[in-house]
Amino acid sequence: MAGDWLRTVERPSAALLRQELDAGPSVTAVDLEAEGITSWDSTLLIFVQHLREVCSEKKLPFTVKSLPDGAVRLLDLAAAVPERKGARRKFQQESFLERVGLEARAFQHSAGEMLDFIGAVSISSLKLIKGHSKLRVSDMLAIAQECSVQALPIVSLISLLVGLILGFVGAVQLQMFGAQIYVASLVGVAMIRVMGAIMTGIIMAGRTGAAFAAQLGTMQVNEEIDALRTMGIPPMEFLVLPRVFSLALMMPLLCVYADLLGVLGGLIVGVGMLNIGVVEYYNQTVLSVSLADFAIGILQAAVFGVLVAVAGCMRGMQCGRSASAVGNAATSAVVTSIVSIIVATALITLMCNVLGI
Repeated sequence: MAGDWLRTVERPSAALLRQELDAGPSVTAVDLEAEGITSWDSTLLIFVQHLREVCSEKKLPFTVKSLPDGAVRLLDLAAAVPERKGARRKFQQESFLERVGLEARAFQHSAGEMLDFIGAVSISSLKLIKGHSKLRVSDMLAIAQECSVQALPIVSLISLLVGLILGFVGAVQLQMFGAQIYVASLVGVAMIRVMGAIMTGIIMAGRTGAAFAAQLGTMQVNEEIDALRTMGIPPMEFLVLPRVFSLALMMPLLCVYADLLGVLGGLIVGVGMLNIGVVEYYNQTVLSVSLADFAIGILQAAVFGVLVAVAGCMRGMQCGRSASAVGNAATSAVVTSIVSIIVATALITLMCNVLGI
């Protein structure tokens, strides 16, 4: 068969040959003329291979003439090495219950890895307290600077805006009852007790937690962590503990800074929108906020610092050996940190309610 159908289409396919063979049962052989081909790529090889498979199914002789020498050698190599059974990827739609079961097993496995990592961090911390291990102060100071001073601009912006939003929302409602002065109480208690710590924790989760995961993940890809283990240096003490302690120490300071800017945002709304005096706003804030509120906010900030650092380091240490795995580790670190912050906030709030604080 001369194959004039090849000249009638821009991109011929093996399906056209199959149609011709089905329409003409008198065909006894298939010849492919490839004369005049000056450039080619893998598309030509795939096309010829598909034609060969169709002719093999129809039990017809198939010959190719005038193919480039390189293409001929590659086709011969493909024919010499048979396809391994089961090598092709099979797509099978999973049922809803099967997906639920797989997600449950994945969650169980992830929870086990998280508990194992937390246990390793706790053991390393106890060794450090007992003096059985050492912590490089220079590394800790460098990480502390990254976690504190370099994070001030974004913490300042977000905290000030949150204070403005709380003050504005409170002003709209309280003006209806002539109780504008209580905007100071609303902003002060909300920022110092809860919102300052939460917003700082979320900011550090997206900024520092992801950075920790990316740094350790890159070291995992470059096999630097394996090199540390080979030299007898525990990665948990050399890489993880400085990050955990640095963020745990810096988070309360950042929280205090965020509280001040949040109160300042409420002050701007109270003075500029409600015509409240600065001294009057300050006195109402001091009267409303207790030392217990401040202590709860600082406690939450320290807990959030530990959670963000542990989540970032854990995802970095669990990173795969590819470039895409580093991005996945950073994303997973942010998600894990934010979920941990929300859960910890709920637990601390419940405990405070039970204790009557």
